[in-house]
Amino acid sequence: METAPIRLLRITTVPISLRLLITGQPRFMTQHGMDVMLCSADGPEVKAVEDYEGCHHSVIPFTRAITPVQDLRCLWQLVQFMRRYTPDIVHTHTPKAGLLGMVAARLTGIKVRVHTVAGLPYMTAGGKKRRLLIMMEKITYWAAAHVWPNSQGLYKEIVDQGLCPASKLDIISHGSTNGIDLQQFSSDAISATIDRKIKKDIGYRPDCRYLIVIGRLVRDKGILELLEAFEQLHKALPDVRLLLLGPLEEERAEEILPGDAVRRLKEHPAITHVPWTDEVAVYLRLADLLIHPSHREGFPNVLLQAGAMNCPIICSQIAGNVDIVTHEKTGLTFPAGDAVALLDRMEYALQHHAEMSRMADTLRQQVQQRYDREVIHRCLLHRYQELMNQVD
Repeated sequence: METAPIRLLRITTVPISLRLLITGQPRFMTQHGMDVMLCSADGPEVKAVEDYEGCHHSVIPFTRAITPVQDLRCLWQLVQFMRRYTPDIVHTHTPKAGLLGMVAARLTGIKVRVHTVAGLPYMTAGGKKRRLLIMMEKITYWAAAHVWPNSQGLYKEIVDQGLCPASKLDIISHGSTNGIDLQQFSSDAISATIDRKIKKDIGYRPDCRYLIVIGRLVRDKGILELLEAFEQLHKALPDVRLLLLGPLEEERAEEILPGDAVRRLKEHPAITHVPWTDEVAVYLRLADLLIHPSHREGFPNVLLQAGAMNCPIICSQIAGNVDIVTHEKTGLTFPAGDAVALLDRMEYALQHHAEMSRMADTLRQQVQQRYDREVIHRCLLHRYQELMNQVD
């Protein structure tokens, strides 16, 4: 008698997370015999995700903000949806989808309930909001059967804060939610035509040195101290340029950059802002340094991408970053939020090109050995199968 396929439901708050956080995973699981359904709020990325992954997608109107009435509606819709789809495994990502998805899965009696932790928002919050965010994490972990931090730093934080019993915690492989596509992030894969176009678009000059920042332009990503440090750096080194790859936040008030900072960013002659690109590898190849000044992280893909592309790294000394970059061995780190220390690291890196190149070579070897995307996918499939066998 033929065994029915494992029914897997993957949930994120917004569809761009399906595209950026777990790309290729649903397709891989489908190719290995699973029946995969995707779920998130609606958005322009849904059709592309369905086409790429070869899976159906169901819309639940999640919000990223704290919206109690809408959140209860979404919880009710999730319960009804799970009763219809009857998944064997529910696996959630991102805080809101994790909270509502895990509670709905527990209410509907699904035994294999997995939540991946790729960041802890309370770490940069204060007062009542911090207490609320901690409570939300605790409820998520209570409702989950398995909690998978994507880095050793997050694992330690969860244990130290008493958010979850250690018996529920696990890290897949060496960490990382999805590893890195080593074929995509390779100089050999870059189209000469696209390379020329991007250089033309940004006014690339071979006599300049380029620093690159990749990610949303928000307070938590350290953009304010980056701007302050770069303005000072450019006064001393006029040949230095800054490339900002990522959108400006326009909705969440607590993350929006001050108007003065946005004006300085847009008007500075040595700063180029690219709101969105699918050609991150091209930009990393032409960059002299990646700067990642974030205040909180899970396991940042951008550091893996830079590592694979042999781009030297300066990053903040926080959980997640330090799981990848070891100071003065595979890159340089500095205390998060410290513009003076960041400026010092940038000046040092630009003056010691050979040393930074050696660090980048070492990191590239580590990324290739530990974070190959296909290896991560196989580890994840094996873990799903183990969990189903334990239930049976």
